[in-house]
Amino acid sequence: MVRLLSVNVGHPREIAWRGKTVYTSVWKAPVQGRRLVRRLNVNGDAQGDLHGHGGEHRAVFVYQMDSYHYWERELKRSDFTFGQFGENFTVEGLADSEVCIGDRYRIGGALFEVTQPRVTCYRVGIRMDEPRMAALLVAHQRPGFYFRVLEEGEVGAGDEIVRVAQGPERMTVTAINALLYLPGLARGDIERALRIPALSPGWKGSFEALLRQTAQSGPHTGNPGLASPEQMVTATPGFRSLKVARIDGESRSVVSLLLEPADGRPLTVPLPGQFVVLRLRPQADAPPVLRSYSLSGVPDAARYRITIKQEPHGIASTYLSTHLRTGDVLDVSAPRGAFTLRGGDRPVVLLSAGVGVTPIPFDET
Repeated sequence: MVRLLSVNVGHPREIAWRGKTVYTSVWKAPVQGRRLVRRLNVNGDAQGDLHGHGGEHRAVFVYQMDSYHYWERELKRSDFTFGQFGENFTVEGLADSEVCIGDRYRIGGALFEVTQPRVTCYRVGIRMDEPRMAALLVAHQRPGFYFRVLEEGEVGAGDEIVRVAQGPERMTVTAINALLYLPGLARGDIERALRIPALSPGWKGSFEALLRQTAQSGPHTGNPGLASPEQMVTATPGFRSLKVARIDGESRSVVSLLLEPADGRPLTVPLPGQFVVLRLRPQADAPPVLRSYSLSGVPDAARYRITIKQEPHGIASTYLSTHLRTGDVLDVSAPRGAFTLRGGDRPVVLLSAGVGVTPIPFDET
C-alpha cells in the first residue's frame, strides 16, 4: 500500500559550516499524531530560505523510503532517521520514476498536486554530513518532489495515499528533472513540459529559457534554464535590522508598517511583486516565527512598506498588529520572489485575494 510513513517538521536554526553561519530548516523531525496541512506548509514547520523553498508551489516536500534504502547502500550508512533529507512527508511508494507532474493525491483530509522536482541546494549536504549530496541527488536522479495543497486538512503517519487524478502529458518527476539538469535536450519534451498547468512558475521559466536557446542558431554555451530565479539564489542571505518608522491603521484588522534601516545603509531595491521575510519572536522563550509579507510600497532603497491583516489566532499577525510600537526593531530579509512584474507594453491583470495584489503577466491568446 502507498502510504504516509512520517510527517516531519522543523524550525530554522543557525548552523556553523565551513567558517560561516548558515540559517536553515533542513533539520526535520517526526511528529506524533495528526497535523493540519495548510496552503503554505505543515503546522509547526517553517523554511529558512524562502527563495529556494516554501511558497504555494513548494508547500510540502516528499521523499521516499526506496530512496532511503538506495542511499543507505550507496553511502554505506545505517544512521538515517525520518526527515533525514529535509522532507515533510516520508512515504512508502511514490517513486520519482512513476509520479508525474500534475498528479493529484488524497492523503487523510487533504488534497495535493505534484508541482516540481526538488531543487537540491547545499544545505542537504550539511544535514547529511556529505558535501557531495546535492550533486549526488541530481546525478542519481532521486530528487524527491513538491506538493501544492489544493485542499487543506489533517494528515498523519499511516494514512493511505490515493491517486485521484493523473497529470496531463504523463511526464514523471525523473523526466522533468533530467530535462533541466542532464544533457540530450529534446525540444518536443520541453514543449510537453510547458503544457502542464501544475508545473511551478519557476520551472516553467527555466524551460522557456531552454526553448529560446534551442530556437537560436549558432553555438550554445551554458544552460540558461539554470540561470532562472527558481534555480539559483539571488537574494542576499540572512536578515537586517529594520526600525519601525511608522504604523498606519488601514482598517480595524489591517495595518501597514514603514520599515527603515537601523544602521542607515541603503536597502536592496525590490522588484515589483517581491516580498520580504520577517523573523519574529512573539514569545521570548519560544522559537522564532518566520512570515512572508508582500511589499506594498513604491520600490525604494530607503524604506520598505508591508501590510498585514490580523488573522484570528494568528501568532505573527496579532503580534505585529497589536504589540509592535514605533521605534521597535525587526529582523527583515532582503526582497525575495521570482514572480515579478516584467517591463514591457503587454496588458497586466491585477487580482487580489487578500490585502494586496501580485503582478501576473497576461497573455491575450
